Amino acid sequence: MNNWVVLPLLLPLVTAVILIFLSKKVRLQRGISLVSVLINLAVTVLLVGQISRDGIQTLYMGGWLPPYGIVFVADMFAALLVLITLAAAAASLLFAFRTIGEKREQYYFYPFVQFLLAGVIGSFLTGDLFNLFVCFEVMLISSYALIVLGGTKRQLRETLKYILINILSSTLFVAAMAYLYGAVGTLNMAHLSERVAEAQQGGMLNSIAVMFLIVFALKAGLFLFFWLPGSYSVPPTAVIALFGALLTKVGLYALIRTFSLIFYHDQGFTHSLIGWLAAATMLLGGLGAAAYKDIHRVLNYNVIISVGFIAFGLSVGTREAFDGTVLYLLHDMIAKALLFLLGGMIISAAGSSSLNQMGGLIKTYPAAGWMFFITALALVGIPPLSGFAGKLLIVSGGISATDYWLTGIAVFSSLMVLYSLMNVFIGAFWRDDPMLPAVERKKWPAPVYVSVTALLIIVLGFGLGAEWVYSFAGQAGEVLSNPSLYIDAVLKE
Repeated sequence: MNNWVVLPLLLPLVTAVILIFLSKKVRLQRGISLVSVLINLAVTVLLVGQISRDGIQTLYMGGWLPPYGIVFVADMFAALLVLITLAAAAASLLFAFRTIGEKREQYYFYPFVQFLLAGVIGSFLTGDLFNLFVCFEVMLISSYALIVLGGTKRQLRETLKYILINILSSTLFVAAMAYLYGAVGTLNMAHLSERVAEAQQGGMLNSIAVMFLIVFALKAGLFLFFWLPGSYSVPPTAVIALFGALLTKVGLYALIRTFSLIFYHDQGFTHSLIGWLAAATMLLGGLGAAAYKDIHRVLNYNVIISVGFIAFGLSVGTREAFDGTVLYLLHDMIAKALLFLLGGMIISAAGSSSLNQMGGLIKTYPAAGWMFFITALALVGIPPLSGFAGKLLIVSGGISATDYWLTGIAVFSSLMVLYSLMNVFIGAFWRDDPMLPAVERKKWPAPVYVSVTALLIIVLGFGLGAEWVYSFAGQAGEVLSNPSLYIDAVLKE
């Protein structure tokens, strides 16, 4: 049954290879892509059930035991992230069917999406840092293609910036791995945890930890987010939704895994630094979200705020904060996918991304308006919606750890989320400017409504069924707060 562990990674890889040979058969590509994601979703549900029942699952490729062989590890944290990844991907694919454009579909849009999923899922399931680097590169190369697909001048300009910053971070990633391997002689995460503990983290190892922090901060948009608002504004809506839901979350996952499993022995240094970066990210992201009148920019800065908030949960480092971090991360992936899809619908309906050139859309698109309103409240953390439980646990953990100033900034960032998203809602839907031309109602195809409705149901379900979701998220938080569980599952099976 441990072979289930690698199946969520293999399915998108095999699907991508098949789709490459079907580039001109658009409808067949659509069907194969969606069926592959839905099958993978069912497989991951079974994997989550197996982990809940039997504990952490591991797969040693070729039978080589760690630290010498390649190992894939599915604990509850990784499996839940894979599950939410596939749910967001299914919705984005449905949305893309009638909105992305047949020309893009013929130029390998669906194979690139599948390769992107393979990189994201592989990053969550791998058990060593070198394979994490490989999966990062698979994800990034696919994202380069998806950003530039269409070839507009804005896309080319932002793609160049995006590629350069990721080449820099990947180079630093390789250097950090080389230094770490030279210091402790392994790259297996569980084995690294033991070796770093034996070496009594400090001095050189803290310097290496800072290198990893810079790498993952660049990829997650933690403080070093200058590339994100522009890069996430140029692709089509379905691609933006995928990026907003998944890409920064892979960087956050790597950050959480590394600093809860490997570099957690000197929290006074590493976690305090993460806390400072989280505070700056929440404040700067909040200012950006409040300052702009462009919907793309407002939503992108809200991604940055959430990155800072999740990093705040990591910096606290208590069991309660870890539980909240897992819950909020799962919620944020779904809610951000929904937010960007709805944002794309607003921009398409108004014919502009500027709030100054839209208004009164509630008359022609009441369903989209109220869905946006509910999503905004969920992101703020209003009960009983999906963001409430995670935010409550993180804030409570921060207060228990006496991180009052950081907790205050986290609460303030939620107010900035509320202010910025209500500005969008009022400006796009509620404000009725007689000087603006009347907007003709655009009839959206059924897949668009199905995708956003499905995500909204998940957002509502996460909130109303928070106790049930917490029963799984709590298992993930237990492993993050007690690294010996992960180590024993990988090294002492």
